[in-house]
Amino acid sequence: MAGLLKWLALAMGTACAGIGVLHFALGIDSVPGEAAAGATVDSRERFYGAVFLGYGLAWIWAARQTPIPARVVRWLAGIFLLGGLGRLLSMAVHGSPQWFQTALTVVELALPPLYFWLAAADERAVAARPSPRRAERVLP
Repeated sequence: MAGLLKWLALAMGTACAGIGVLHFALGIDSVPGEAAAGATVDSRERFYGAVFLGYGLAWIWAARQTPIPARVVRWLAGIFLLGGLGRLLSMAVHGSPQWFQTALTVVELALPPLYFWLAAADERAVAARPSPRRAERVLP
C-alpha cells in the first residue's frame, strides 16, 4: 500500500503543480471559455495558480516522507474533496459548466476516498512494524 500511496501522491503533486504553473502563466487563457473575462478574473486565476502550485508541492513533499504522513494525506485529500464539493455547489446554483470542468468534478470527488483509505492502510502497516526503539527495550 505504501508504494501505491507514494506513487499516487507524487502523481497528484506533479499534476497539481503543473496545473498551477499553467494557470499562473496563462491566466484566463488556461480556462476554457473564459478568454474574454477581463483583468479581474485573470488576476484571480493567476493567484489561484500560485496557490495550486503550492498545493501540488505539498503533495510532493508528503510523498517524499518515510513513512508518508497519513494526517497530511488526509488534509490534502480533504481539501481536494472540498474543491469538488464547491464545483457541485456551483452546478446547483449556476448549472452545468464546460464538459471538462464536469470531468474534473468526478475526479475531485472520486480520488479523496481512495487517498483516505490508502493513508489509513499505510498508517496501520507502519504501526504494525517493529520499530528499532521497541526492539532495543526488549534486548537485555
